[in-house]
Amino acid sequence: MKAHKILFSFIALAFLVLSGCSSLTQNTNSSATKTIKLGATAGPYSDQIKKVIKPYLEKKGYKVELIEFNDYVQPNISLDQGSIDANVFQNEVYMKNFEKTRNMELYEVIKIPTAPIGIYSKKHKSLDEIKDGTTIALPNEPVNQARALTMLEQLGLIQLKKGVDPIKVSERDIEKYHKKIVLKPLEPAQLPRSLGDVDYSLINGNFAISSGLKLKDAVALEKTPPYYLNGVTVREKDKDATFVKDIVEAYKSKEFRKLMKEDEEYQGYAWPDWFK
Repeated sequence: MKAHKILFSFIALAFLVLSGCSSLTQNTNSSATKTIKLGATAGPYSDQIKKVIKPYLEKKGYKVELIEFNDYVQPNISLDQGSIDANVFQNEVYMKNFEKTRNMELYEVIKIPTAPIGIYSKKHKSLDEIKDGTTIALPNEPVNQARALTMLEQLGLIQLKKGVDPIKVSERDIEKYHKKIVLKPLEPAQLPRSLGDVDYSLINGNFAISSGLKLKDAVALEKTPPYYLNGVTVREKDKDATFVKDIVEAYKSKEFRKLMKEDEEYQGYAWPDWFK
């Protein structure tokens, strides 16, 4: 009888321990699914997360961590490695090129209002002042360099070879210079700092704004095509996850629309079709 009591006590204790472990595992898993790590380049896209997206998701019960980046490489590496759950900084063309060259599986879930690339200058007030020998800085990163060169052609400063893909052009594809301008490729994040050394600089919107420039101060702004609009990017395996659907919901919320429509900081942005 005593042996039976001991055995029963042992079984009961084991059950309690296992139940406790099970409960701990469930709580841990629940906590993990409730945490979202969002990556964004410093500037307007991280500001939007702070002002609207983070509070919106927190009301739905998530814990949201914002990780800021200062380049166009680490956000995707961190996403692929699982250090973050989504990022907001890149357009579809850049994303597809990055995942192909790095053997990743990324997925854009929604396009968002985007600050266009623009030409800025501290020395000139218009493009009419461009002459032979004028120096123009532009991104050295392939996707955004193609974007900048296409803009220079639209402005009548260069002529690209016929038949070239506008999203893949490089300096080698320049057929003719209408004026003998000097192009200076630089890291995208360094372009705002180049304004003291060059006549003009083609600067991505997020880096322009984060450096204190305003879109309205640009000498010229890009007419942004849909494939250059930035989006929210996730790992392809997560594209149908609940947390991803909730991120999309946050960007489609009335709170986000109000911010983008009413805050002067976002005047001059290019809108995706769903936002118009």
